[in-house]
Amino acid sequence: MKKFLLVIAAAALTVSANAQKTAVTANKATDNIYVGVKVNGTTPTLNHAWIKDVAPGLGVRVGKNLTTVFGVALEADAYHFHNGACYQNPKTFVDIFNVNALGTFNLTNLFGGYKGAPRFFEVVGLYGLGWGHVFGVEKANGITSKVAVDFAFNLGADKAWQVYVEPSLNYGLQSYGNGVFGDDFKYNLAKSNVQLSIGVNYKFLNSNGTHNFAIEQLRDQAEIDGLNARINGLRSELDGKDAALAAKDRQIADLQKALDECNAKPKYVKPETATNLQPTVLFRQGKSVIDKAQYAPIELIATYMKNHPEANVEIKGYASPEGSAELNQKLSEARAEAVKNALVKKYKIDAARLTTKGMGATDKLFEQVEFNRVATFNDNAKAE
Repeated sequence: MKKFLLVIAAAALTVSANAQKTAVTANKATDNIYVGVKVNGTTPTLNHAWIKDVAPGLGVRVGKNLTTVFGVALEADAYHFHNGACYQNPKTFVDIFNVNALGTFNLTNLFGGYKGAPRFFEVVGLYGLGWGHVFGVEKANGITSKVAVDFAFNLGADKAWQVYVEPSLNYGLQSYGNGVFGDDFKYNLAKSNVQLSIGVNYKFLNSNGTHNFAIEQLRDQAEIDGLNARINGLRSELDGKDAALAAKDRQIADLQKALDECNAKPKYVKPETATNLQPTVLFRQGKSVIDKAQYAPIELIATYMKNHPEANVEIKGYASPEGSAELNQKLSEARAEAVKNALVKKYKIDAARLTTKGMGATDKLFEQVEFNRVATFNDNAKAE
């Protein structure tokens, strides 16, 4: 019998290696625990009438599923052999009390795999050792063993409830006292009972949010490698964008520096002596003689004064900064007078409507130095 059980265990481990390829969520210490109650009917296997000598019993079971295939359970059963056919008839209501430590094997998941939730119908094997006590005239204790199969039905939307029918074979392996259970640690049918149990288990809520194992959402290696490659690509792209942004920042800093330098330069401010009439007359350096080309702006001023009889024009002469201040002052006065004489003599403008003023040297009237060798026109009547 022992060799047979070892062969079954080895086969179960081999098949389970394939069955467990489906990964499930972590099984914490408080996960996949269940409790249940059951009613039993037990009778001696040999040398007795099965129906006549059936003894009723009640039991409780507490268990934990370690994997989708393997689990452990602890159960306690109390029996009432009312007719005394098997054992000494005690005066207590409970004739025999037995406790078993069991290993459970979900054969359906072992051979069919776990699909993410328990099936409606499952077959579960059980095997374990226990301790029994007889409440007889001569009290006896002994080691027991149990082999069973559960035909289980998982009920409810969450499969939290399990109802099962369990036929089992319960052996008495060894006793201390009167040899009620056995005396040689052998699986002897003469020292065994056949039992049929009907029970119900409740499976507590797990940390994964269900009452059972849940399938882990895994990714294959190819998908993981693809995602890692994508992440590395995005990192490289981000590094490139960071470098581009750094270059843009440097460019912005350079432009800002150039703008600051430009803003720091003194700006040209048009002096209050500037003309309110646009034509100007340019002179050569150190000269007060009017070039022929410069009569065009003088003619524009003459036309303006003829069209505006109320206009009184002031002619201001300027010189560029080269030379002495005294020379430039005389040169600016001579330029203003030369333009006035041209307006009076050539264009017949009343001298009373014209005034002149020498402004001396300047480099503020126009940005270009040579443009400051000039005579300008201001309509004083317009200014008023």
